[in-house]
Amino acid sequence: MKKFQCLIGVMINLGTQTLLNEIYTELYITEGDSGEVNNEHEVRQIEAASRRRRTEETPIKCNDIFKPLSEQDKPIRTVLTKGVAGIGKTVSVQKFILDWTEGKANQDVHLIFPLPFRELNLMKDQKLSLMELLHVIFKETKETEMSSLEKVLFIFDGLDECRFPLDFQNTVRVCDVTESASVPVLLINLIKGNLLPSALIWITSRPAAADQIPSECVDRVTEVRGFNDPQKEEYFRKRISDQSLANNIITHLKSLRSLYIMCHIPVFCWISATVLERMLGEAESGEIPKTLTQMYTHFLIIQTNIIREKYPKKQESDEEMLLKLGQLAFQQLKKGNLIFYDGDLRKCGIDAREAAVYSGVCTQIFREEFGLHQSKVYCFVHLSIQEHLAALYVYLTFMKRRRNVLVQYNFKWMKKNTISDVHKSAIDQTLESQTGHLDLFLRFLLGLSLESNQKLLRVLVRQTGSSSQSIKETVQYIKEMISKNLPTEKSINLFHCLNELGDNSLVGKIQHYLKSGKQSKLSSSQLSALVFVLLTSAQELDEFDLSKYTSTYKITEDVVLKMMPVIIASSKAMLWDCVVSDEGCAALTSALRSNPSHLRELDLSSNNLGDSGVKSLSAVLENPHCKLETMRLWYCGVSHEGCAALTSALRSNPSHLRYLDLSYNNLGDSGLKILSAVLENPHCKLETLR
Repeated sequence: MKKFQCLIGVMINLGTQTLLNEIYTELYITEGDSGEVNNEHEVRQIEAASRRRRTEETPIKCNDIFKPLSEQDKPIRTVLTKGVAGIGKTVSVQKFILDWTEGKANQDVHLIFPLPFRELNLMKDQKLSLMELLHVIFKETKETEMSSLEKVLFIFDGLDECRFPLDFQNTVRVCDVTESASVPVLLINLIKGNLLPSALIWITSRPAAADQIPSECVDRVTEVRGFNDPQKEEYFRKRISDQSLANNIITHLKSLRSLYIMCHIPVFCWISATVLERMLGEAESGEIPKTLTQMYTHFLIIQTNIIREKYPKKQESDEEMLLKLGQLAFQQLKKGNLIFYDGDLRKCGIDAREAAVYSGVCTQIFREEFGLHQSKVYCFVHLSIQEHLAALYVYLTFMKRRRNVLVQYNFKWMKKNTISDVHKSAIDQTLESQTGHLDLFLRFLLGLSLESNQKLLRVLVRQTGSSSQSIKETVQYIKEMISKNLPTEKSINLFHCLNELGDNSLVGKIQHYLKSGKQSKLSSSQLSALVFVLLTSAQELDEFDLSKYTSTYKITEDVVLKMMPVIIASSKAMLWDCVVSDEGCAALTSALRSNPSHLRELDLSSNNLGDSGVKSLSAVLENPHCKLETMRLWYCGVSHEGCAALTSALRSNPSHLRYLDLSYNNLGDSGLKILSAVLENPHCKLETLR
């Protein structure tokens, strides 16, 4: 109780620890997910999640994650909880344990063993038994007889921080708690149930790393979504004692869609509250942050000012400190690491003494954590702070030394290069990234080049600014990239980049076009802008009719594919006479398999789908994540073969289809016979057939 009663790693007020129960706001946690690995940047995942309708999901309270939903469900032994960085996974673990220690919940559990992966990394090469492992980390357990306990819970927090392989296929079987093995082997046998089969297991992970645990070893998957809109407001009202100021902060964030979406992440709420409490209160003056870069740069300045007040005799300049931390942030970002060890720090010229100073001085930026057996690990308070510092390092290194750290070689003639060349390197590398791990870093790097942000930075570093001509070149280069046939998530990030650079021209044009009510053929850039505008709108997409946005006779399958993220986010999609064929059907089936699938009504009438297109659509109707209730396939070239595929889907228990329109197709008597037969099947839920 003593260890977990205070908010770990975050101080709201300097020098005072915050009780978790005073600040804790219930997080929005849902049961289940698609089971697919999402490689988009986590901020993009948050932006996509902001469009989800709450009615489609099964919310679950943190303290209930081991409780079956009904009496018929089998007992739950292993839970995997996913969530992006800073969304509240570790705080959820902390709250679960605190409530247990205080006797508020889960009193059927006798002992809880929290074993974060950042701790286990330090023991990965040791060979010991499970009992010895517990005795080393939890010295109090030496007198405990494990076999006499009916129920214990192991919590493995931060699977994404694991620095050893988990080979579930080729690991030796261990069933005895006194048998020695390596830490990875003990872990795998615990999860598989070979060791302590009655023990409960809770694993938390960022989404990209979650697939390391085989699905057959997991009884329940939950996802921490962070704060929903009411919870965001509740957080700020709890965090800010002056309710008038809290209201002003909420109003400001609501007026900026990109920032308000980010408030799904509790850590971003904390950063925003830290900055806006000063900016909107009496402590500071100046332009109120409207972009991510402005928000994080203000946060960095506030923390550095606190450092100066706290340590006036600090020998190292702010600039030297930020460059060393920035180098660490940049090098580890490239590797995808959020947790660092002594060796990682030494590579950036940071020794143990400096690390201790940094973690003591920059408590809200850089943390040193003592493990349960007094080993040290280091981390930035949040991934986005690491990305901001990495961008600052790249920017300052070029400004001070004319060196582009994004490229392997820097020849003498490259000294004539401008910051725009650094931007182009970053844009190219971000677009090449399969995981999108540089998306937010790129937004920060571009934003730091604006004169307004450079004025802010001058209180921290000596530097020369970039010219407005370089910014124009960067903007032009981004627009050229958007005009190419990029994946939609990449073009959306480039629109966010334009926003950071203060350029709203493409979005402004499409907004004017939408207001005019005219219809014409849209270019690739205009279509990308349309997707960005529709997806970042505060309004829910109930019905998407493509013919409202562009002339029907101008629509090609490429247009349909470009608009697919909007189609996925809508509950009703009208794609009448849109030249959809096999490729479009394949994209639609992938969308309908996604979780949650928003589409309830799909009109594909007067498209050349043929039997092959209808077959792929039919296959997805059997997927439990597909919630399609109405499908119109009027005049789509469906024959007997297509009917056979549809009847198989209608016979499937998960199919939700209630209305099916097959008018003006060449079904023939044989097709109609097949359809008639399936109507007698008890699993067929169809109510209307045309």
